[in-house]
Amino acid sequence: MTASPMTARPIAVAVRKAGSPDVGGLVGVLTRAFDDDPVINWFVRDDAGRAGAFRRFFEIALRQLTLPFDEVYTTRDLGGAALWAPPGTWELGPDAVEPLLPDLAAVFGDKLERSLEGMEQLTDIHPTEPHCYLLFLGVPPDRQNRGIGSALLRSMLRRCDEQGLPAYLEASSPRNVPLYQRHGFVVTDIVHLPDGGPPLWPMWRTPQV
Repeated sequence: MTASPMTARPIAVAVRKAGSPDVGGLVGVLTRAFDDDPVINWFVRDDAGRAGAFRRFFEIALRQLTLPFDEVYTTRDLGGAALWAPPGTWELGPDAVEPLLPDLAAVFGDKLERSLEGMEQLTDIHPTEPHCYLLFLGVPPDRQNRGIGSALLRSMLRRCDEQGLPAYLEASSPRNVPLYQRHGFVVTDIVHLPDGGPPLWPMWRTPQV
């Protein structure tokens, strides 16, 4: 899932790996980047607890799903974030999901059952070939159109090419698709979340030589 990191012109952007001390700042970056994202809003509760749920959602994504594998990228001043899962780490089995259920219940609220069904759907369509998985790429609205999204993508895609690894993502907005296409991703399908939910565009990238 990705949030409007479209680029009008390339500029020099210094990219670095993020660590635990960056979590608070990156949660703020991601909540601003995805505030109007239709897919995230389909999952996250929309009652009075929405703001806290958004923060907890991205805290889980950082602390539990990506930072342990040391593949989260940002800029010197936290201008955006790219959260990657390396090969073999993206899928959460029942033993991994069960400890997260209290947090997920707090995030999804009365959408819990539907959201778990949506998570299962995304797992079912996920490629089984070893690959790097881009969970989230987010640039806040006030930092867009400065080349940050492209710079964050390139930092990992160069390694994918060097190591001969494919990459995969689900774009959550049609306006993001051209950005990924410019970086070698190809749309493989269009899927809709359950109960008339919004569409996503699964995209696959073979290593570039």
